[in-house]
Amino acid sequence: MTALLDTSPCPVPWWLPDRQSQTLYGALFAPTRRPWFVRERVDTPDGDFLDFDWAIQGVAAAPPGEIRLEDPTLVASGATRWMTQSDQAHRASLDAAPALILFHGLEGSSRSRYALSIAQHFRSRGWTVVIAHFRGCSGAPNRLARAYYSGDSDEVRFMLDTVRARLPAARWHAVGVSLGGNALLKYLGEHPASAAWLAGAAGISVPLDLVAAGLHLCTDPFNRHVYSRYFLKTLKPKVIEKATRFPGAIDGFRVANAQDLRDFDDAYTAPMHGFRDALDYWTHCASKPWLAHIATPTLVLNARNDPFMPEPALPGPDQASSHVLLHQPAQGGHAGFVAGPFPGHLGWMPSRLERFFSGLG
Repeated sequence: MTALLDTSPCPVPWWLPDRQSQTLYGALFAPTRRPWFVRERVDTPDGDFLDFDWAIQGVAAAPPGEIRLEDPTLVASGATRWMTQSDQAHRASLDAAPALILFHGLEGSSRSRYALSIAQHFRSRGWTVVIAHFRGCSGAPNRLARAYYSGDSDEVRFMLDTVRARLPAARWHAVGVSLGGNALLKYLGEHPASAAWLAGAAGISVPLDLVAAGLHLCTDPFNRHVYSRYFLKTLKPKVIEKATRFPGAIDGFRVANAQDLRDFDDAYTAPMHGFRDALDYWTHCASKPWLAHIATPTLVLNARNDPFMPEPALPGPDQASSHVLLHQPAQGGHAGFVAGPFPGHLGWMPSRLERFFSGLG
C-alpha cells in the first residue's frame, strides 16, 4: 500500500506573499511564548555529552536573568536552570502523561521559534516535552572533534532510548524539523522494529532529498547569499574553534574559506563523519529512500514552496509506506507555517501535529 497525500492549505496571511517572507518571518519575527525549560546533561558512550531541555507540567523556574547570573553556562541556552533531583522525581510521577521529543534543525535549539511553538502548545495541553540538542547546539561546545549531521541514526536512537528510559510508561511521540526531521525519518525507516514503541512521529520541512536540497541551497542566488550565510555564521566559528583543540583533525583553512554549505560539508561534515565528500554525504544520508520502510504512524509535512526543498523532489504517495501521511500544502515556507492576522502566530503547525497524533489524519 502507498501513503496518503493531503494537499489541504496552510492559511498563510496575505501579508506574507511568498516562500522567502513566510520562511524568514516565521524564523525571526513571529511572536512566540517561551515555556520554562530545565536542562539535563547526558554523557554519550563515546565520551561526549548531549543536552536535553525539558518542559514539564508543575516544574517552574525563577526569572531567567536571575538564574543565568548564577549559572553562566546557561546564558546561550534556552534553559533557565539545571534539572534537580526533585525535578526528576516530579517528572517520574508524570509517566502516564503523553510525551513528545523534538529534534531541531541545522543550528537550531530550544531557542528556535518552531521549537518554542511546538513545546508551548503541547506542554499547555498536559504533555511532557523534551528538546534533544545535537552536539554543539545547546550553547556549549561538545567535547569531541565530531559534531552532528543529517543522517546520524545512532544518535537519534541514543536520544530516543534516553528519554524513554526516563518515562518508560509514557505514550511517546517524536517530531523532527528540517535536519532533525531527516535524521528521525531515516532512523524510522532503517529500524522500523526498534521504533515500534513510538505512538507516532512527524517530520516537518524535511530536506528529504539531500542532494536536491543541498544543491538548491548552494546554487540559487537568494539561498546562497541569505540562508547559506546565515548557517555558516555559526557553523564556521564552532568548527574553527574545534580545529584549535584538535590539531591535525580538521582543515581549519578550508572551513574558514567555505562560501556555501557544500564547501563546508566538503571541508568538515563529510570527512569528519566518514563520507568522501558533500555529495557522498548527502546521497547516503537522505531520508527519502527510507520512507517506504517506515512502520510508525508518521506525518511528513512539506510546503510545496519550501525554499530549501525543490517541489519536484518531494515524494509522491508511491514512495512512502501506508503508515505515512504526506501533507504538502502549497504555502508555508521552510518551518514557517505562519497564520493569523498581523503580527501572526505559529500555532498552525503544532495544531496540525496534535490533530495527526490524535488520530484525525
